[in-house]
Order: sequence, then structure tokens, then C-alpha cells
Amino acid sequence: MPTITIDRYDLALLDAVQHHGNATNAVLGATVHLSASQISRRLQRLAEAGIIAGHAALLDAAAIGLGVTAFAHVILERHGKSQSDAFESAVTALPEVMDCYSVSGDADYLLRIVAQDLPAFSELMMKRVLRLPGVARITTNIALQKLKQTHVLPLDHLTQPARSRQQIRYSGGGA
Repeated sequence: MPTITIDRYDLALLDAVQHHGNATNAVLGATVHLSASQISRRLQRLAEAGIIAGHAALLDAAAIGLGVTAFAHVILERHGKSQSDAFESAVTALPEVMDCYSVSGDADYLLRIVAQDLPAFSELMMKRVLRLPGVARITTNIALQKLKQTHVLPLDHLTQPARSRQQIRYSGGGA
């Protein structure tokens, strides 16, 4: 990914669009103090650079009947590319698995799973997740209460001096 330079308007726009993703360009422009056409051009540039990955409505899991959230720590039988590839391919096909991360530590993968209720979760685990290719062991934690869940990424670090691995450079000004 090539380096992109953003300014304070881009930063304000990224913050605004994270909080109000369905706002019109005119509303975003009023928030950021730019015209709707400037907002449109900036959003397109940020999307083309891969900074804006997409747009989606965030649904409340409990409101649509998915009352159980669990975190599963998956340990594979063997560690090799073919085993990992088979597991990763199979786990991505399960719609109840909301997130899957390859992790360091005691487990190989961490999954966030949603289900209607405990019987549905149990069935999902016993009949589908435990039967994924290469799975040796799974330990799960069921969430008792959601204290925080956000999709808003912090942006303050972008205004700090750039590190060599960053693909975004902050200019501070506006254009």
C-alpha cells in the first residue's frame, strides 16, 4: 500500500464517518467545515487508499435474537500450512463465527461466536466447530455482560511523528 498524506480535515472526516456512517456528504461537510463535493472527493480518495474499508449497518445481536456471545480458544493438532489453511477455510464458512484471529500464546486461534441461546451454542460447538479440520482442543468463555463494544478506531496516533511502517502521513494542515 502506498503512503497517503492526510490532513486535519481528513482526520476529522474519518472520525465523523466512523461515528455517523450514514450521514450525507452535506452533513459530514457541515461537521468538518468543507463542502459536500470536497467531502465526496476526500471519501473517494480515502477509500481508494484502503483506509475506508467499506460501509455497513451495525446490528444489535441481542435485538435480533442472538443472545449468547462466546470466545473460543482453538488449539490445532499439528502446526503446518496445510492444517492451518484447512482450518481457516472451514472456519470462515461459519456465519456464527464473527471474528477469527490467529494468536500467540496458549491457543492458535481466537474466535468470537454468536448464537441464539445456550442450546444453540452447544449444538454449534458440538456438531460444527469441534469438527473443523485439525482441531485438537477448544476452550470457551461465554460473555456474561457486554461492557464495551465499538467499531470506532482511535485516530490520535496518526498525528504523532510517523514510524517507518506507517502507510499514512499526517500533514497537520488542510487543503
